[in-house]
Amino acid sequence: MDIHEPHHPVSAQEALKRLMEGNERFLTGSTRFPTLQKEVLASLARGQHPYATILGCSDSRVPPELIFDANFGELFVIRVAGNVLSPEVAGSMQYAGTHLKTPLFVVLGHEKCGAVQAALETKLRKAVHESRIEHLVQNILPSLEGIDEHADRAAQMACAVEANVRWSMRQIADSPEGRARAVEGSYMLVGAIFEIATGKVRLLEPL
Repeated sequence: MDIHEPHHPVSAQEALKRLMEGNERFLTGSTRFPTLQKEVLASLARGQHPYATILGCSDSRVPPELIFDANFGELFVIRVAGNVLSPEVAGSMQYAGTHLKTPLFVVLGHEKCGAVQAALETKLRKAVHESRIEHLVQNILPSLEGIDEHADRAAQMACAVEANVRWSMRQIADSPEGRARAVEGSYMLVGAIFEIATGKVRLLEPL
Protein backbone atom coordinates (compact mmCIF):
# COMPACT_ATOMS: atom_id res chain seq x y z
CA MET A 1 0.00 0.00 0.00
CA ASP A 2 1.40 3.38 -0.96
CA ILE A 3 1.58 5.82 1.94
CA HIS A 4 -0.41 8.34 -0.09
CA GLU A 5 -3.44 6.07 -0.51
CA PRO A 6 -6.43 7.75 1.23
CA HIS A 7 -7.53 4.82 3.40
CA HIS A 8 -6.16 1.76 5.14
CA PRO A 9 -7.49 -1.57 3.82
CA VAL A 10 -8.64 -2.52 7.34
CA SER A 11 -11.60 -0.58 8.78
CA ALA A 12 -11.51 0.92 12.26
CA GLN A 13 -14.20 -1.51 13.41
CA GLU A 14 -12.27 -4.52 12.11
CA ALA A 15 -9.07 -3.19 13.70
CA LEU A 16 -10.78 -2.93 17.10
CA LYS A 17 -12.21 -6.44 16.67
CA ARG A 18 -8.72 -7.79 15.99
CA LEU A 19 -7.34 -6.11 19.11
CA MET A 20 -10.04 -7.46 21.39
CA GLU A 21 -9.78 -10.95 19.90
CA GLY A 22 -6.04 -10.79 20.57
CA ASN A 23 -6.65 -9.79 24.18
CA GLU A 24 -9.05 -12.73 24.53
CA ARG A 25 -6.31 -15.09 23.30
CA PHE A 26 -3.94 -13.50 25.80
CA LEU A 27 -6.45 -14.09 28.60
CA THR A 28 -7.06 -17.72 27.67
CA GLY A 29 -3.42 -18.65 27.07
CA SER A 30 -3.97 -19.33 23.36
CA THR A 31 -1.68 -16.63 21.97
CA ARG A 32 -0.24 -17.03 18.48
CA PHE A 33 2.74 -14.69 18.84
CA PRO A 34 5.59 -13.99 19.18
CA THR A 35 7.17 -16.37 16.73
CA LEU A 36 9.99 -15.83 14.31
CA GLN A 37 8.31 -15.63 10.90
CA LYS A 38 10.99 -14.87 8.35
CA GLU A 39 8.51 -14.37 5.52
CA VAL A 40 6.68 -11.73 7.60
CA LEU A 41 9.92 -9.92 8.39
CA ALA A 42 10.93 -10.01 4.73
CA SER A 43 7.61 -8.44 3.77
CA LEU A 44 7.94 -5.76 6.45
CA ALA A 45 11.35 -4.79 5.13
CA ARG A 46 9.45 -3.27 2.20
CA GLY A 47 7.19 -1.14 4.40
CA GLN A 48 4.81 -1.13 7.36
CA HIS A 49 1.01 -0.99 7.37
CA PRO A 50 -0.13 -1.27 11.00
CA TYR A 51 -3.88 -1.38 11.53
CA ALA A 52 -3.85 0.37 14.93
CA THR A 53 -1.89 3.07 16.73
CA ILE A 54 -1.58 2.53 20.49
CA LEU A 55 -0.65 5.35 22.85
CA GLY A 56 0.25 3.51 26.04
CA CYS A 57 2.24 3.85 29.23
CA SER A 58 5.90 2.88 29.52
CA ASP A 59 5.09 0.59 32.47
CA SER A 60 6.86 -2.75 32.03
CA ARG A 61 3.64 -4.61 32.88
CA VAL A 62 1.71 -3.24 29.91
CA PRO A 63 3.34 -4.29 26.59
CA PRO A 64 0.64 -3.74 23.91
CA GLU A 65 2.01 -6.31 21.46
CA LEU A 66 1.71 -9.03 24.09
CA ILE A 67 -1.63 -8.12 25.66
CA PHE A 68 -3.21 -7.83 22.18
CA ASP A 69 -1.32 -10.87 20.83
CA ALA A 70 -0.17 -8.83 17.83
CA ASN A 71 2.43 -9.81 15.26
CA PHE A 72 5.30 -7.78 13.80
CA GLY A 73 4.00 -4.83 11.81
CA GLU A 74 0.44 -4.88 13.15
CA LEU A 75 0.63 -2.14 15.79
CA PHE A 76 2.24 1.29 15.76
CA VAL A 77 3.07 1.68 19.44
CA ILE A 78 3.93 4.91 21.25
CA ARG A 79 4.81 4.48 24.92
CA VAL A 80 5.43 7.23 27.46
CA ALA A 81 4.85 7.32 31.21
CA GLY A 82 1.22 8.21 31.90
CA ASN A 83 0.25 7.87 28.21
CA VAL A 84 0.46 11.67 27.97
CA LEU A 85 0.26 13.67 24.77
CA SER A 86 3.52 15.62 24.57
CA PRO A 87 4.58 17.41 21.36
CA GLU A 88 6.82 14.47 20.47
CA VAL A 89 4.01 11.99 21.00
CA ALA A 90 1.66 14.18 18.95
CA GLY A 91 4.21 14.17 16.14
CA SER A 92 4.39 10.38 16.20
CA MET A 93 0.60 10.15 16.10
CA GLN A 94 0.45 12.62 13.23
CA TYR A 95 2.86 10.40 11.31
CA ALA A 96 0.69 7.36 12.00
CA GLY A 97 -2.41 9.13 10.77
CA THR A 98 -0.96 11.01 7.81
CA HIS A 99 1.48 8.49 6.40
CA LEU A 100 0.48 5.09 7.77
CA LYS A 101 -3.27 5.82 7.63
CA THR A 102 -3.98 3.67 10.68
CA PRO A 103 -7.78 3.60 11.05
CA LEU A 104 -7.80 2.97 14.81
CA PHE A 105 -6.18 5.02 17.58
CA VAL A 106 -6.24 3.65 21.13
CA VAL A 107 -5.24 5.46 24.32
CA LEU A 108 -4.35 2.63 26.68
CA GLY A 109 -4.14 3.41 30.39
CA HIS A 110 -3.69 0.87 33.14
CA GLU A 111 -4.39 0.20 36.79
CA LYS A 112 -1.83 1.38 39.34
CA CYS A 113 -0.19 3.85 36.94
CA GLY A 114 2.73 5.46 38.76
CA ALA A 115 2.61 8.67 36.73
CA VAL A 116 -1.07 9.16 37.51
CA GLN A 117 -0.39 8.38 41.16
CA ALA A 118 2.32 11.06 41.22
CA ALA A 119 -0.11 13.59 39.74
CA LEU A 120 -2.73 12.67 42.36
CA GLU A 121 -0.16 13.15 45.12
CA THR A 122 0.59 16.61 43.74
CA LYS A 123 -3.07 17.61 43.41
CA LEU A 124 -4.36 16.23 46.70
CA ARG A 125 -1.32 16.32 48.97
CA LYS A 126 0.91 18.99 47.40
CA ALA A 127 3.70 16.50 46.70
CA VAL A 128 6.79 17.79 44.91
CA HIS A 129 8.69 15.60 42.44
CA GLU A 130 12.01 15.68 40.62
CA SER A 131 12.11 18.32 37.89
CA ARG A 132 11.45 16.13 34.84
CA ILE A 133 8.88 13.99 36.65
CA GLU A 134 7.20 17.24 37.68
CA HIS A 135 6.98 18.20 34.01
CA LEU A 136 5.26 14.88 33.31
CA VAL A 137 2.90 15.43 36.24
CA GLN A 138 1.90 18.82 34.87
CA ASN A 139 0.69 17.10 31.69
CA ILE A 140 -1.62 14.90 33.76
CA LEU A 141 -2.98 17.41 36.28
CA PRO A 142 -5.62 18.94 33.95
CA SER A 143 -7.33 15.54 33.77
CA LEU A 144 -7.85 15.42 37.54
CA GLU A 145 -10.13 18.43 38.00
CA GLY A 146 -13.19 16.30 38.83
CA ILE A 147 -11.54 13.90 41.29
CA ASP A 148 -13.46 13.55 44.56
CA GLU A 149 -11.07 14.62 47.30
CA HIS A 150 -13.14 12.78 49.91
CA ALA A 151 -13.21 9.37 48.18
CA ASP A 152 -10.91 6.60 49.36
CA ARG A 153 -7.55 6.32 47.67
CA ALA A 154 -8.42 3.26 45.58
CA ALA A 155 -11.49 5.00 44.16
CA GLN A 156 -9.51 8.16 43.51
CA MET A 157 -6.86 6.19 41.66
CA ALA A 158 -9.36 4.31 39.50
CA CYS A 159 -11.14 7.54 38.56
CA ALA A 160 -7.84 9.31 37.89
CA VAL A 161 -6.55 6.61 35.54
CA GLU A 162 -9.74 6.74 33.49
CA ALA A 163 -9.84 10.54 33.53
CA ASN A 164 -6.26 10.70 32.29
CA VAL A 165 -7.06 8.41 29.36
CA ARG A 166 -10.03 10.59 28.45
CA TRP A 167 -7.89 13.73 28.73
CA SER A 168 -5.41 12.36 26.16
CA MET A 169 -8.33 11.30 23.96
CA ARG A 170 -9.84 14.80 24.04
CA GLN A 171 -6.51 16.36 23.08
CA ILE A 172 -6.21 13.98 20.13
CA ALA A 173 -9.81 14.53 19.03
CA ASP A 174 -9.46 18.30 19.26
CA SER A 175 -6.25 18.46 17.23
CA PRO A 176 -6.48 19.68 13.62
CA GLU A 177 -5.58 16.18 12.40
CA GLY A 178 -8.13 14.55 14.69
CA ARG A 179 -10.90 16.85 13.52
CA ALA A 180 -9.96 16.30 9.89
CA ARG A 181 -9.97 12.51 10.24
CA ALA A 182 -13.32 12.67 12.05
CA VAL A 183 -14.80 14.57 9.10
CA GLU A 184 -13.44 11.90 6.74
CA GLY A 185 -15.13 9.24 8.85
CA SER A 186 -12.18 6.92 8.27
CA TYR A 187 -10.86 6.53 11.81
CA MET A 188 -11.92 5.64 15.33
CA LEU A 189 -10.52 6.92 18.64
CA VAL A 190 -10.92 4.53 21.58
CA GLY A 191 -9.97 4.66 25.25
CA ALA A 192 -9.12 1.53 27.23
CA ILE A 193 -7.85 0.42 30.63
CA PHE A 194 -5.58 -2.59 31.14
CA GLU A 195 -6.42 -4.48 34.32
CA ILE A 196 -3.05 -5.65 35.56
CA ALA A 197 -4.44 -8.24 37.96
CA THR A 198 -6.48 -10.03 35.28
CA GLY A 199 -4.83 -9.14 31.95
CA LYS A 200 -8.14 -7.89 30.57
CA VAL A 201 -8.45 -4.76 28.42
CA ARG A 202 -11.61 -2.82 29.29
CA LEU A 203 -12.94 -0.43 26.67
CA LEU A 204 -14.27 2.95 27.81
CA GLU A 205 -17.45 4.55 26.60
CA PRO A 206 -16.87 6.97 23.69
CA LEU A 207 -16.23 10.65 24.45
